[in-house]
Amino acid sequence: MAFAVSIYFILLSLPYLTIARTSNVTLGESLTATDDNSSWVSPSGDFAFGFRRMNGTGGFHLAIWFNKIPEKTIVWSAKRDNLAQEGSKIQLTTDGRFVLDDPNGNNIWSANLGSGAAYGAMLDSGNFVLESNNSANTSAFLWQSFDNPTDTMLPTQRLSRGKKLVSSFSNKNLSSGRFKFELQTSGDLVLSTLNFPLDTTNKAYWSTTTAGSGFEVIFNQSGYVYLTASNGSVLQYVFENSISPSQFYQRAVLEFDGVLVYYVYPKSAGSTGGRRMEWSPSSTLPEDICMSIRQDTGGGACGFNSYCTLGADRRPICNCPPEYILMNPNDVVSGCKQNFIPQNCDAEVSPETDLFGFEDMTNTDWPDSDYEYFQSVTEDWCREECLRDCFCAVAIFRGGSCWKKKNPLSNGRIDPSVGGKALIKIRKQNSTGTSPGARPEKKKDQSTLIISGSVLLGSSVLLNFVLLVSTRLVLLGFNRRKTKMLQPYSVVPGLNLRSFTYNELEEATNKFNEELGSGASGTVYKGFLKNENGKIVAVKKLDKMVSEGEDEFKTEMSTISRTNHKNLVQLLGYCNDGEHRLLVYEFMSNGSLASFLFQNSRPNWYRRIQIAFGTARGLCYMHDECSTQIIHCDIKPQNVLLDESFTAKISDFGLSKLLKIDQSRTTTGIRGTKGYVAPEWFRNMPITIKVDVYSFGILLLELICCRRNVEPNGECEDEMILSDWASDCYTEGKLRLLVENDEEAKDDMKRFEKFVMIAIWCIQEDPSLRPTMKKVTQMLEGAIEVSVPPNPSSHISSSI
Repeated sequence: MAFAVSIYFILLSLPYLTIARTSNVTLGESLTATDDNSSWVSPSGDFAFGFRRMNGTGGFHLAIWFNKIPEKTIVWSAKRDNLAQEGSKIQLTTDGRFVLDDPNGNNIWSANLGSGAAYGAMLDSGNFVLESNNSANTSAFLWQSFDNPTDTMLPTQRLSRGKKLVSSFSNKNLSSGRFKFELQTSGDLVLSTLNFPLDTTNKAYWSTTTAGSGFEVIFNQSGYVYLTASNGSVLQYVFENSISPSQFYQRAVLEFDGVLVYYVYPKSAGSTGGRRMEWSPSSTLPEDICMSIRQDTGGGACGFNSYCTLGADRRPICNCPPEYILMNPNDVVSGCKQNFIPQNCDAEVSPETDLFGFEDMTNTDWPDSDYEYFQSVTEDWCREECLRDCFCAVAIFRGGSCWKKKNPLSNGRIDPSVGGKALIKIRKQNSTGTSPGARPEKKKDQSTLIISGSVLLGSSVLLNFVLLVSTRLVLLGFNRRKTKMLQPYSVVPGLNLRSFTYNELEEATNKFNEELGSGASGTVYKGFLKNENGKIVAVKKLDKMVSEGEDEFKTEMSTISRTNHKNLVQLLGYCNDGEHRLLVYEFMSNGSLASFLFQNSRPNWYRRIQIAFGTARGLCYMHDECSTQIIHCDIKPQNVLLDESFTAKISDFGLSKLLKIDQSRTTTGIRGTKGYVAPEWFRNMPITIKVDVYSFGILLLELICCRRNVEPNGECEDEMILSDWASDCYTEGKLRLLVENDEEAKDDMKRFEKFVMIAIWCIQEDPSLRPTMKKVTQMLEGAIEVSVPPNPSSHISSSI
């Protein structure tokens, strides 16, 4: 019986073995990435191979798609994590190579061939093949798309050991995502999460138990997907359907949310009287992904602090708990954050138990996120215990047991089998405090601050505050030499800033004994606040006592005191005492990025890319999310500081200029530091947020290459300027020269190449070609594709 079943399935798979040889791509033929929709079409017209433009990106995928349906659904793409630029060309060269070149003729992808191909063919199975000859009696595929899948399997396709499908990042972003369907070399077939953005396996959430025996996954024409042994016998079915291949198109897709879905689409869709047809899901795996994913690391099916419920189509629906919001509104699996100020953990302050309460959620849990567990207790006891504990974000009460959990919460799910209830701690509506991320909606008539400086970060008290303080000083008979501007330890109304006297800060710094750094406008010292349990701070003392120093002080006070972002250094207080102008900041124990990168041994590659993410997010907040748009104008490693966890925080908001209403640019004089200054500063062009983008591009190259932008002791002239050398290495396909001695970076060359491409986009001479920091952040994090950048000196009048 087993033998008969095996023969049955082999016969169903025969089209895979007897593929028509239609030589529709001959030596020398090519396609160019344009909007003319030229492609190589299979004999029946069912499939096409060519370029597809991705909406909203300007780039193209070299892809295979269903050609007869309106959706033009993509089933395969080459170099999926990097879009091809308009004008790129795929060609079967006269010497038999199959190569994708950018508009400048630089190779960006090629098929891995053992020898030269004689021709190529787009087959009716959806498989694009390259063959060594056109003999009707010999099958000699040198390369085929079926052996190099992305996220989709088609009828007659097979997965051998070591082959895999990797989900896309999102519904609209086809770059690599967070899930994998793989026939492991051990013989097990698994669905697993990835350690995104790396492509290493995290943990399986579905698997067969066929260690040593699983040989091949086959998708036959009747809708069966199954695992076979080496003798052809069926070990386990993945999907069991009964479909007529003459009536339906079929595909199996590992979706972006981790569910493997079998879809069908009627081939008679054109005769439905104009009614729009869609791909219909027929089978899914696993049955319940919300309950299947439970792992020690990672956020689960839906991201940290979110929870998963199963939809009618067996796909996960991701939501945030009460008073939590999505980290990224455009990405439902980005995770959630608290939309209120968390409970204070300062031992000297009241635990604020009267300001917090709970929202109940039944049958809800975040397993494996607990840090304390109690038995034989009541629900009221569980609530009070969580309320008194500032670490406790959620308590789970079930069957007389209480689990306390803290952020970030992982593996969130709602299901009747969970039982009990989750007690979500939230700040009461009538209490003070709003979300760290909450901010007023940006209006068109808001001003723009141009900010520059030299040593540490500043913050934004509004200009009105400066005027208000000045008025008060006049009324009090202010004497610059002797009279104090504000009373010690007072708090500025509406702002969480403390006013210090000069004597207090002199004592805190031991008479300014330990210097942390200095710059053109002042010096920074280490200090200890005795009245705050010896809290360590950084005290910036402005040296200039003339009008420039006064302007410096007002600038830093009027820049970011009302900003609140984890990647900006926090201003804690100030001193305006007689002739003394000082600013007090949080202490950054790991110093500046410059010291981190250039003074010690090479830092860890993963830590460097996390610093790149953090710096980009901080700039994105300043440019696009802060209520008052801020341009820094002096982004460089010295002005990015690192806390005890090596979190990057942008600093030094010194001299600023407040623009008139409705302005978003200025023609102010040159500011910044040599090597990081955008070209438009020297051309009397209007200055915009794009000057920060340019500086970030230089900093990004320094981060990933672990080299200074200007190396006077370079071995050759081409290496003197890192940005020039990196551009040349990218153009010539020699990126490994940039990380010659960096084994960690060389092991992650895919990401390294992407980051170099992003940096080249950032340092374009034409500001309009540079992306915004929001797009830079999305490209770094993989949310959008990175298209091939032009030469940095290009003056093409277009924008990314």
